[in-house]
Amino acid sequence: MELWELFRTFFMIGLVSFGGGYAMIPVIEQQVASHGWMTLEDFTDAIAVAGMSPGPIGTNSAIFVGYNVAGTPGAVFSALGMVLPSLFIVILVGLGLSRIDKNKWVQMAFYGLRPIITGLIVYGAIRFAKNNHLIGSFSLDMVIALLIFAGSLLAMMKFRMHPFFVILLSGLTGVAIYS
Repeated sequence: MELWELFRTFFMIGLVSFGGGYAMIPVIEQQVASHGWMTLEDFTDAIAVAGMSPGPIGTNSAIFVGYNVAGTPGAVFSALGMVLPSLFIVILVGLGLSRIDKNKWVQMAFYGLRPIITGLIVYGAIRFAKNNHLIGSFSLDMVIALLIFAGSLLAMMKFRMHPFFVILLSGLTGVAIYS
């Protein structure tokens, strides 16, 4: 029964979530909490690992949750639930989009979806920062986290540093500061 519930839950998330994995995080978090599958702290750790792992963060998150709930079969059922809706939708859209992509209603709908996708990603980032106590009450750790964030953002936007090196340097900075 747990396997079916994992599949059904992640199938629905995969079916109705738009904007990529980061936009899915709040939806996944709500479902994990409502089912009692993981603690908020464990979920936050899973998201951190999922974000650093190769592949889409939404699918990686589903795999971590599924594995936590039901081991390897749970990971498989969660992953299938998450990716099958996208597979079906991409096939259907691919068949029909070439005929309607110039339609003004379709173009307006896509323009209307962009702000909400951005909002979901920002919401997920703020929730992640709050759950990790990176923002909230003023502390030295919060200041350090904000400096690492600002330095990382600057490195990628102004100096066009590859995210791999930014992650590596941020990790080394954390080791240097907290050891």
